[in-house]
Amino acid sequence: MGIPTRHFDALIIGAGGAGLNAALQLAGAELRVAVVSKVFPTRSHTVAAQGGVNAALANVLPDSWHWHMFDTVKGSDYLGDQDAIEFMCREAIPTVYELEHAGVPFSRLDDGKIYQRAFGGQSQNFGGEQAARTCAAADRTGHAILHTLYQQNIRARTHFFDEFFAIDLVRDAEGIICGALVLEIETGEPLLIESKATLLATGGWGQVFRTTSNAHINTGDGAAMALRAGIPLMDMEFFQFHPTGIAGKGMLITEGTRGEGGYLINKHGERFMERYAPRAKDLASRDVVSRAIVTEVKEGRGCGENGDYVMLKLDHLGEQIIAKRLPGIRESSRIFAGVDPVIEPIPVFPTAHYAMGGIPTDRFGRVAMPAGHGAEEVVVGLYAAGECACASVHGANRLGGNSLLDILVFGRLAGKDIIDFVRENPYQRAVDPASLDQAMARLERWAMPGEGISVQSLRAEFRKCMEDHAGVFRTEEIMSEGYRRLCELRERLPEVRLTDQSKVFNTARIEALELENMIDVGLSIAVSALHRQESRGAHSRPDHPERDDATWLKHSLYYKEGDRMDYKPVRTKPLTVESFPPKERVY
Repeated sequence: MGIPTRHFDALIIGAGGAGLNAALQLAGAELRVAVVSKVFPTRSHTVAAQGGVNAALANVLPDSWHWHMFDTVKGSDYLGDQDAIEFMCREAIPTVYELEHAGVPFSRLDDGKIYQRAFGGQSQNFGGEQAARTCAAADRTGHAILHTLYQQNIRARTHFFDEFFAIDLVRDAEGIICGALVLEIETGEPLLIESKATLLATGGWGQVFRTTSNAHINTGDGAAMALRAGIPLMDMEFFQFHPTGIAGKGMLITEGTRGEGGYLINKHGERFMERYAPRAKDLASRDVVSRAIVTEVKEGRGCGENGDYVMLKLDHLGEQIIAKRLPGIRESSRIFAGVDPVIEPIPVFPTAHYAMGGIPTDRFGRVAMPAGHGAEEVVVGLYAAGECACASVHGANRLGGNSLLDILVFGRLAGKDIIDFVRENPYQRAVDPASLDQAMARLERWAMPGEGISVQSLRAEFRKCMEDHAGVFRTEEIMSEGYRRLCELRERLPEVRLTDQSKVFNTARIEALELENMIDVGLSIAVSALHRQESRGAHSRPDHPERDDATWLKHSLYYKEGDRMDYKPVRTKPLTVESFPPKERVY
């Protein structure tokens, strides 16, 4: 019996901010667009973004997109590609206005303009006084944006495949991507979606770590599909640990709390960030604050019975400010930490949060691979946008408020480029049966339950290994042992069986497919981190404490076959302005 097949001009895998903004451009151009999402679209992880989206609107304090660009380049520890960063920062302003016109209910100033709060790593005048650049909808900005984009897509008649899981990309006889095999989670039936262009917008992979702010769906599915298609992943060693997750739980406490005037204290009640970042203090870059918290705990100044966290103090802001600008944070801290921040501080510790690396793309969202001699070759018909992609606007460390901006700007631009691509390539390529068989084999691997290692036990072991060996601080010894253990876990994967008969069978199968993806992505992080012998941004090595621009000012590329590493130069030339040369990064 043949596999049911559907045909579309464009296929988008993932229904977060990047996927929905791309879909909106395509639907507006009257192309037939399919959006595949393994959860209902408004449960995509963009909904969890709290603090806001950066744009130099200058509604609260003087600002300029050029200052925003400088802060982003500096925040990236000079590993970001400056042409892409300039483009993002320039596009930020019209992007926010477009969202406003689409119906996003931003918080307002008394004069009716969009409210902007201070966030870490922001400055006026190229490193001067603190800026206020982050456009916020209270502390539920991602929720407001995602719901608005979804409603606009419904209006535009975008075709959604809700609760479908993408198994693998498929190719034609020439090796060109021409769609994907997906699985309907409810029925367990496969479906082949053929398309002229395919966009991966599957989000991040925080679930590879045991303690994370990420939802259960963030298992690196798109990145793993790219690896299996022979595409490398770029800069995977740079994974951001957000400084303020609820201690022991990982749920996010937005940087907006510190932007509103909250601050961190140790067990002595000391504002310790003054020692680590004398000028920016609690609004230093995220990697700086995360390392400061871990250092405080390791040196015995942590809070609580076990001294394993610090406290985030908000009570001095007053109930009115907290209720107006941080209502979700108050609710989360009450539920998950058992404290009301109006009365007492919140226990916090760094939590695995955001992937700076991913599928390498140009600034139009086109997946691009090295072609030798510094040249790059576009993978025909394949695009990536959002957290799973790496246009390299974040480099070694992302600034708060730039993640929503990234997914919106590059999702929109990818959508516009796909429109041109489809018009230039109007005919559907035929799927190679061998490619489809390969994708089906991955699905059929998990067709029947049996006796063996459970998915849950191997997953738990893997996530603990990642947390222990690829965390905030890394050394050669720690990472070498981690790589050895991760290789052992990968070798045990064929022994895994769907042993838990009490669970819904199709859900168990999805968890097994996700585990395969997570192990591939986890190995890419571990191998990339082991090879980079310097400290840069979120990659902190006490055995190589200095940044080494002479040797390591370059992007890393991990290939699944043989755990092979390659490298390519950073694009230091912007589009229209002078470049920002590397210098010491202090706050």
